[in-house]
Amino acid sequence: MGSFKFFRFFSFRTQLDSLPSSNPVHENLVNNANSNNTNQHQQDGLFSNYIFRFLRRFQSREKIDGGSRTEEEEKVYSWLYALARSEKYLVFEYVRSTERGLSFTEAERRLKENGPNIPLEYTFPSWWHLLWNAFFHPFNIILIVLSALSYIASDNPNGCIMLILVFISVSLRFYQEYGSSKAAMQLSEFVRSPVKVQRCAGRVVQTELIVQVDQRDVVPGDIVIFEPGDLFPGDVRLLTSKHLVVSQSSLTGESWTTEKTTDVREDRSTPLLELKNICFMGTNVVSGTGTGLVVSTGSKTYISTMFSTIGKHKPPDSFEKSIRQISYVLVGVMLLVVTIMILVEYFTFYDLSESALFGISVACALTPQMLPLIINTSLAKGALAMAKERCIVKSSSAIRDMGSMDILCIDKTGTLTMNRAIMVNHLDSWGSPREKVLRFAFLNSYFKSDQKYPLDDAILAFVYTNGYRFQPSKWRKIDEIPFDFMRRKVSVILETESNPEGINNQRFYRYMITKGALEEVMKVCSYVEHVDKGEKTAFSAEDQHRILNVVEELSDEGLRVIGVAIKNLQQAKISEENMENEDSVESDMAFLGLITFFDPPKDSAKQALWRLAEKGVKAKVLTGDSLSLAIKICQEVGIRTTHVTTGPELELLNQDAFHQTVKKATVLARLTPSQKLRVVQSLQRVGNHVVGFLGDGINDSLALDAANVAISVDSAASVAKDLADIILLEKDLNVLVAGVEKGRLTFGNTIKYIKLSVIANLGSVVSLFITTIVLRFEPLTPKQLLVQNFLYSVGQIAIPWDKMEEDYVKIPQRWSVKGLPMFILWNGPVCTLCDVATILFVWFYYSSNSRLSETFFRSAYFIEGLLMQTLIYHLIRTEKIPFIMEIASWPVIGSTILISAVGIAIPFTIIGDVMGFTDLPLSYFGFLVVLFIGYFTVGQIVKRLYIMVYKKWL
Repeated sequence: MGSFKFFRFFSFRTQLDSLPSSNPVHENLVNNANSNNTNQHQQDGLFSNYIFRFLRRFQSREKIDGGSRTEEEEKVYSWLYALARSEKYLVFEYVRSTERGLSFTEAERRLKENGPNIPLEYTFPSWWHLLWNAFFHPFNIILIVLSALSYIASDNPNGCIMLILVFISVSLRFYQEYGSSKAAMQLSEFVRSPVKVQRCAGRVVQTELIVQVDQRDVVPGDIVIFEPGDLFPGDVRLLTSKHLVVSQSSLTGESWTTEKTTDVREDRSTPLLELKNICFMGTNVVSGTGTGLVVSTGSKTYISTMFSTIGKHKPPDSFEKSIRQISYVLVGVMLLVVTIMILVEYFTFYDLSESALFGISVACALTPQMLPLIINTSLAKGALAMAKERCIVKSSSAIRDMGSMDILCIDKTGTLTMNRAIMVNHLDSWGSPREKVLRFAFLNSYFKSDQKYPLDDAILAFVYTNGYRFQPSKWRKIDEIPFDFMRRKVSVILETESNPEGINNQRFYRYMITKGALEEVMKVCSYVEHVDKGEKTAFSAEDQHRILNVVEELSDEGLRVIGVAIKNLQQAKISEENMENEDSVESDMAFLGLITFFDPPKDSAKQALWRLAEKGVKAKVLTGDSLSLAIKICQEVGIRTTHVTTGPELELLNQDAFHQTVKKATVLARLTPSQKLRVVQSLQRVGNHVVGFLGDGINDSLALDAANVAISVDSAASVAKDLADIILLEKDLNVLVAGVEKGRLTFGNTIKYIKLSVIANLGSVVSLFITTIVLRFEPLTPKQLLVQNFLYSVGQIAIPWDKMEEDYVKIPQRWSVKGLPMFILWNGPVCTLCDVATILFVWFYYSSNSRLSETFFRSAYFIEGLLMQTLIYHLIRTEKIPFIMEIASWPVIGSTILISAVGIAIPFTIIGDVMGFTDLPLSYFGFLVVLFIGYFTVGQIVKRLYIMVYKKWL
């Protein structure tokens, strides 16, 4: 992976973020704000404080604890809170700017001082650097060395196969890492837009100028002017605002907008993203206008602090770590065993060349040569199976990690829900269902000519599907005030010949029908309609309080609410009114009632979550949405909501309480991106869980980067898709159930091979050592040993196509190399015992005059060793009795039969004559039948004892 080059960030001894180094105000603001949390350090005196700060420079910037912010994040928080709590005139002083803006000379100086205004600077790693990282793996080194030694020993096929395996392993890893290194560059999509900036010019008389500069040239202290559609070029403290509505979906992941205003002084208790007078880099203006003072740019902004560590949160792969440990152990064992074998061989026959070749052959026999191929084939097979389930697997190792995953963190929107609105009810201001409320809401949606939004479609669908007949043909549209994000409501003026209120005393009746955001509709109401009585009264504070209480109850049920109001217009009066004056027309209205909507859960979500829980995968909902809405959805899909929390509540907890809360909570709402990251890290590091995260927004990038299994969808933001290991082509959790099953199958088959190869290879080498010592000759020549090892290795290619027992795939599977030594100590001696039994049988039964033919012994030992290594797989692969209670898949059975048949046939062929073998009597094969029956009997007894002690087999 590449490295991120940060601008010096709030350094203690370098210049501060937004200011020249000579500005003491900014430093005091940050340090004083931080001092509330670090009083213990200040009490240690000047010298110890300096030492403390000095040592912190050498500490890793990774979060070592999921419950706390990094030093960089804490400083950004302190700086922004200090500005939010200050008066506007003080803010100018803090950033050393003026109400006229910066001069062009000063702006140019600050640009050189701070660098271009980009979130972070990313350098792609060179291809050779990635290739070197992919190549430099202990197991690759082992295979390359053994390949070279095989060529020296004239075993060209074996050497060629090992080089091919290295090529496959290196190529796959190089491809994956080169693709993932590009993820952080997608952040540049935020920063490619022109910005209107107020600058001042003139040496004697300064003139304010509005100029358009590239976003990269904006500096701290600039005054920016923004309007609908503009992106904020940095973190901004508002100076003026008019009906300003901002979308923060890039930070929160939620589609709701938020109002911003300059006429407020915030305090520390307000969550950072809810500060009304601070706008953040990467967010955009939905409606309204205003001006703001840029207080932070580039790598010192809030969004850059969050995303600057993309690529650094990924936890180490425990499986790969275990493979590396095995590789190191194999190197050590190999050097020790090969050295001993060469010395024994040499002091027995005094032939250094032959001894060296025999030692090389033993090293090849000791190495599980097919491990890279078995792992990669298993993962590729799992990826192909997942592709049939309509998902793309970018990182094949994620398949294996899904088998270990025991917690799945998911967002609510679009994953658990259909991500569309369905109308639920139509209520008056007392909370009672009233058809009149629905009628006027329907007429508004039916006649509006502006773009119809999902809520309009939901109202129309509700009316049509429930059989209401409101006869829109009897109404005629007169005029319309379209929806905009500033007013957040839409009004239509309709005319009808019949009075909908049942009183016919004039020819035409005209109504203005307004529908929109509840607070905006209530602002234009002077009356409240008593639908049941057919009268209206003045809109009092008591009415407003009652309506808000009703809305609060509805919101607690997870419902979204809009308001409906009407106004009975006289024909003469409306003709005199100027329709362009929206404020005068939309006034003195009567509040009619409420329309409620719900984003329903997917039909498949509840079933998928139940299936995941059945397989030991717990679901946690991490969302930026409101807690009440998240609880409602979770209750609908069967997720327990006894333990819930929110982001602001987590901010108030110490580390221990944070971890305990995260452990218990199933619903965590109103989370910021960095809080999602800390939740994931807490589950991993403190809870020791393997965590999957399903997210699709830029705000999910940090959590996706940290998760063991990063999952996204094809419609996700580019950053999310680049960081994802798995991309779903459909937002269906049932696909993940299939992925968990495939992951555990892949994991299980890989573990089978590792345990099989280590036991079989070590047992074989121990037997070779014993035989050499006892018989005083080589039990197998180097060429015979290499052929035996080659046939055995080829026979294991079918392992990825094996099946697993049902009980195995029901629970998450994790493996650590720590349990491998005990597994070897229990099961390895059984293999060696059978080899020793073969040696004794051949010696006592087939020797003549206390002399044993070396050719006959090697032929017998070759077949027994090959059959032992081939058949041992069937004992290892299952907890049950092999061939009786559990049978391997047909590819494995076929491979076992084929390799066994080839091994038995070789001594009877011309190839056997060339290799130095001879024919074997039928009685020997009768002995082998008895031997392997005994082996499986003893092996099964040892297996049951091992399971009784360690409660686990594979």
